Amino acid sequence: MYKYKFLAIAAALGTSALLFPGCTRHTEEKPVDTKFQVTDSLLNSLLIDTVKQANALSEITLTGSIAPDENKMAKIYPMVSGITENVHVLLGDVVTKGQTLADMRSVEVAGFSKDMISSEADLRNTKRILESTEDMYKSGLASGKDLEQAKSDYKKAVAENKRAGSVMSINQTNSRGYVIKAPISGYIVEKNITSNMQVRADNSQNLFTIADLSSVYILVNIYESDITSVQTGYPVKITTLAYPGKVFSGKIDKVYNMIDPDMKVMRARVKIDNPGNLLKPQMFANVVVSAKSDQDLPVINTRAIVLDNDKNYVVVRDGKAKVHIQPITISKRLEDRAYISAGLKPGDQIIASRQLFLYESLKK
Repeated sequence: MYKYKFLAIAAALGTSALLFPGCTRHTEEKPVDTKFQVTDSLLNSLLIDTVKQANALSEITLTGSIAPDENKMAKIYPMVSGITENVHVLLGDVVTKGQTLADMRSVEVAGFSKDMISSEADLRNTKRILESTEDMYKSGLASGKDLEQAKSDYKKAVAENKRAGSVMSINQTNSRGYVIKAPISGYIVEKNITSNMQVRADNSQNLFTIADLSSVYILVNIYESDITSVQTGYPVKITTLAYPGKVFSGKIDKVYNMIDPDMKVMRARVKIDNPGNLLKPQMFANVVVSAKSDQDLPVINTRAIVLDNDKNYVVVRDGKAKVHIQPITISKRLEDRAYISAGLKPGDQIIASRQLFLYESLKK
């Protein structure tokens, strides 16, 4: 009886061992690959930049200011002494040639008027005497000496009348006295005169300065580190705070080979046309000079650069769906461009969007 029970239990245990083999041994599991991979869809959604060659040209950004063309300026000095009555213009006003700028009362002008009236009277008198002497000479009533004297007096009167007329034309007058008029059209860029001011002819200070702003100069500040990179003939692009979207183009037409002792810069000059007189004297200007470079380096946009522990990297695309981290050496930066001396070559393709995400994922 007990023998049959033991056989039944043994048979039951054998059957359970066959039905539940997992209870007697462990199943081996394969490790999961957790390495980051760039998919085609991710790569297609990214911005790709191509490394370009700099063509041995670089751009230098400098500062400058607008100045009038010195060949189109007129400084007006006092020709006579007197007292100003009315000043008709203000600093910055636009004037036309011949426009009255100010009126003066002057004793000297009264003297000029007297000289003119006297010279005209002498001219008429000597002319009448000459004509009478010629008639008398023909009738034998006057000698040749008398005739020569009459001719000499007439010539002197003509010369004096011309002199007086020249003085009056230079020192223009009206019924109220001396008139200061604009010799050219342009802007009043300097004014050193007020009403009821005493003016002296020996004063070395000018009363007005008028500038024709149809063309202007841009005076460029060149720092010592850039002196060798800026030369006559280099093209420039000028922008101003007043017109941020407008670019003025020109060329450097003169480099002043002296250092300004106060600002510690050397100056260069650019002459440009000024349609509509948009540019005004003393305006600040941003000047970008296209200069020849002694290095012919690949250039990239700085947006693609990743900075990590004071080192520069880019993420390079090296296949249809392959990318890798590439350390680079930057020779110099100019605005949004970086010139690369090591790590890249022209034609390489680099990631220009979400590159920081890719960099952090790839370096793990």
